[in-house]
This record gives sequence, structure tokens and C-alpha cells, in this order.
Amino acid sequence: MSFAIVRTGGKQFRVEKGAKVRVPSIAGEVGASVELDVLATAEKVGVPLVDGVKVLATVVDHGRGEKIIVFKKKRRKQYKRTKGHRQGYTTIKIDSIG
Repeated sequence: MSFAIVRTGGKQFRVEKGAKVRVPSIAGEVGASVELDVLATAEKVGVPLVDGVKVLATVVDHGRGEKIIVFKKKRRKQYKRTKGHRQGYTTIKIDSIG
């Protein structure tokens, strides 16, 4: 199988063996193995998942993304709010598909 579509953290990712992918935070220590459900492969599309196919990956590291600024304002009302946010992520390395 050349690639697979997996879902984790409410998002979908196209992965290949050996690729490093940055996904929303996954609970697990660095070096731990995680198993992801497969929505589709190069050969098959699942309803909703492909039976008998799993993607095994290893957690490489955890981190936080770039800071974004959320600014709210209502004109003529003296209302202003500023907040910052940094989304957490986990980098995983795809070990095998199948």
C-alpha cells in the first residue's frame, strides 16, 4: 500500500510509510507506539473504516505551534479584548501501513 488516509484529532491526514506528520496532540510518551484508524487506502475506501488495516506510528515529539492573536472590538462601545493562543501538536513517524 503506497498511502493511507487516517483520522486523528478531528482532522484527516494522507500518510506514507516513513513520513513524519504533525497532528493535533496525542496522549503518549515520546517513543511510544500509536495505532491509527484508516479511512481509505490507495486500493480501498472504507465505510467508515477500512476493515483489517491499521497504521502504526511512533511518537517523535510534542510541541506548541506559533502564537496567534485573537482581537475583538465593537466600535463606539469602548470594547476591546486581546487573547493569544498556541495550539499543541504531536509529531509522529509512520512505521507501517497494513
